[in-house]
Amino acid sequence: MEECREEGKKFQKLVDIMARLRKECPWDKEQTNQSIKNNLIEEAYELLEAIEENNDEAMIEELGDLLLQVVFHSQIKKDEGKFDINDVLNRLIEKLIRRHPHVFGGEDYSKLEGKDHLDKWEKIKEKEKKRESILEGIPKRMPALHRAVKVQKRMAKVGFDWKNPEEVWEKVMEEINELKKAKTEEEIKHEIGDVLIAITNLARAYGVDPEEALHKSIDRTVNRFKYIEKKAKEEKKDLKEMSLEYMDKLWEEAKSKGL
Repeated sequence: MEECREEGKKFQKLVDIMARLRKECPWDKEQTNQSIKNNLIEEAYELLEAIEENNDEAMIEELGDLLLQVVFHSQIKKDEGKFDINDVLNRLIEKLIRRHPHVFGGEDYSKLEGKDHLDKWEKIKEKEKKRESILEGIPKRMPALHRAVKVQKRMAKVGFDWKNPEEVWEKVMEEINELKKAKTEEEIKHEIGDVLIAITNLARAYGVDPEEALHKSIDRTVNRFKYIEKKAKEEKKDLKEMSLEYMDKLWEEAKSKGL
């Protein structure tokens, strides 16, 4: 309990510092929820990178930066007379208790498997939200591949899905052929979107996270291009003066080295 009181004091100190900054710092004072909204996304991605690198020191810093965004947004709303951090905390506490009846409500989940736990969780959420569509509640500002997977998984729950990867392959090829026939910029944009959706479904059919797969592919691209830059520096050549054929040769060389 002593440790909890200490954590509470530190959290209150953070809230008090943020309130003072909003009063005395010219920059903090002029911010709105709209003006700082992208910071929230940036901090979340920096935390994600720290987690993926298993960097504890970076995680401490990035978790703090993310927490700051929560306190900052809440303080802005308090200054507007709308709500404060206590409302945020109370809502979260109520939700956690409500969604864990096996911990706080006396229900027995001991015989449930992992998937059954998730099903119970989803049913409780559905009851809370009272959604008219199973696709409601998926944020539009999510990364597009993540959003596509979420939408597809929700539809799959009611049987709207392919049976196997072979069926998805047919859809992929169908969409690629439609893209080849597209003429206008709008048609091309439309068909490229359909191809990406089909590819996302293909990844899901193989049990692959398409967002993760794309990130790893981008990492390989970055590493191989850095190899080309390194070679250009060693050979005292300007990249712009290198032929595409020579850069391709170095690219394949980097690839053979496992980059």
